[in-house]
Amino acid sequence: MAQTVHRTDDVHPLIEPIADHVLSTERHENAPAAVIRADEVQTVLSTLRTEAGLDHCACVTAQEYADRFETIYHLRRYADPTQELSVVVPTARESPTSESAVPVYPTAAWHEREAYDLVGIEYEDHPDLRRILLPETWQGHPLSRDYNQDQPQIVSFREHERLLEDHRAGPETMHINMGPHHPSTHGVLHLNVQLDGEQVAAVDPDIGYIHRCEEQMCQQGTYRHQIMPYPDRWDWGGAGLLNEWAYARAAEALADIEVPAYAQVIRTMGGELSRILSHMLAVATYALDVVGEFTATFQWGVRDRELVQDILEDLTGQRLMFNYLRLGGVAWDLPEPREAFFEKIRAFLDDLPHKLTEYHDMLTSNEILQLRTIDTGHLSAETAKAYGCTGPVARASGVDYDLRRDDPYGYYDELDWSVVTEQGGDNFSRLLVRLREVEESAKIIGQCVDLLEDWPEDDREIQANVPRTLRPDPDTEIYRAVEAAKGELGIYIRSDGTETPARFKIRGPSFSHVQALSEMARGEYVPDLVATIGSLDTIMGEVDR
Repeated sequence: MAQTVHRTDDVHPLIEPIADHVLSTERHENAPAAVIRADEVQTVLSTLRTEAGLDHCACVTAQEYADRFETIYHLRRYADPTQELSVVVPTARESPTSESAVPVYPTAAWHEREAYDLVGIEYEDHPDLRRILLPETWQGHPLSRDYNQDQPQIVSFREHERLLEDHRAGPETMHINMGPHHPSTHGVLHLNVQLDGEQVAAVDPDIGYIHRCEEQMCQQGTYRHQIMPYPDRWDWGGAGLLNEWAYARAAEALADIEVPAYAQVIRTMGGELSRILSHMLAVATYALDVVGEFTATFQWGVRDRELVQDILEDLTGQRLMFNYLRLGGVAWDLPEPREAFFEKIRAFLDDLPHKLTEYHDMLTSNEILQLRTIDTGHLSAETAKAYGCTGPVARASGVDYDLRRDDPYGYYDELDWSVVTEQGGDNFSRLLVRLREVEESAKIIGQCVDLLEDWPEDDREIQANVPRTLRPDPDTEIYRAVEAAKGELGIYIRSDGTETPARFKIRGPSFSHVQALSEMARGEYVPDLVATIGSLDTIMGEVDR
């Protein structure tokens, strides 16, 4: 797939600023790819960031071939994610060492730690190159070819080290552990917290307590049938259809499958119902975190989720792990009688404005919640971009980035809706964005229902004609993403010519958001830290994949 670059005239415009550093180019299905030297990573990436405007390091994929290791930096523009470039950095098998991208893209810190932990690539000049998912005492790298799965592992107990050296006179800082089994950490998230009096001096998020092994299970499944049930399990908050869509979009582009328009409308409607399901859980649990509001707001959120789950159960047959999408379309048509199904959706949509008013009365107008969320957990637009934040977290900081509009898929570009942003960049703004996004999702769903009601009966094609067995060409590579409930959910797939992927990499939005927590919490108080964690709406199944 590689071709040597001969002269500047042949070079893609995004590659042109770094043409002198390019060893060869490759054609990935989503973007051009430039192969560079491992000791020129910072020079190349810095040039691409400043001169080509590629300010979004969306994902970093590490993998091993028979003759080399490889790191791929998936770069995009926040202003236009269709402008994207893959930067491929090969290293020798005998010494898999590469320059770190962290000085250019801070979000690469955790991605490179994961690559070191699981694959075994080392990154020079990395500020903190240590394991991220496995204990420091772990022997070997589980995704490397020579890893011995039968070797014994001994994980010793070690006291937590101080995060900061305190050179000031006076009282020393205090170290506390928060989580991993704590209701305010929203799952198995452990925080090493250093306190200076009552203020947070430093936070080191410690992940790796869940080990979903989703990427490995997908690599063992066939494209056509066996992978689709897994995406629902990356986000058990209800965003399963959006996760399924992330895989479907990548695999369909890889296999050149065109989805019928009718199925695209059904996907769009189901995806937005799934987004409401996720946002309602985020709002309900946030009320519980911040104001202890269990009796009203939390139960309202659960009530409204149940209504959406009833609709999705009618559509998919499941209440949580939907497994409804299929490559090329959806599993089956809308439930019969269609009129009753549409009426059920319209009843929910008709009641929603009044209910959202009640949410605002109980939450956003609540003085206690305002005191705990306004001007706390601040995340500037620049910091959000530096850490690869997307979704409501980024849009609450004024980053106008939404893949439904900026890299259209499904039926979104045919519908009337708006991207929601706020400028505050604080915990309160992130709550506002989710509540306002529920309104926009309702607009999209209503338009989809109108379309589906009037769709000609003889044109209701739910699936394209997809071969029973899919075997994409060897060394075909792709990165595709969708706007999931929590942000950009991307999938990288490399084919080896068989019916199972050679590499399957999941880019979960929560991974970047948890990494940014250290920047958001510094200098604030412990209660602010609880409010900030909740405002990120993280799900650990897509952090430790």
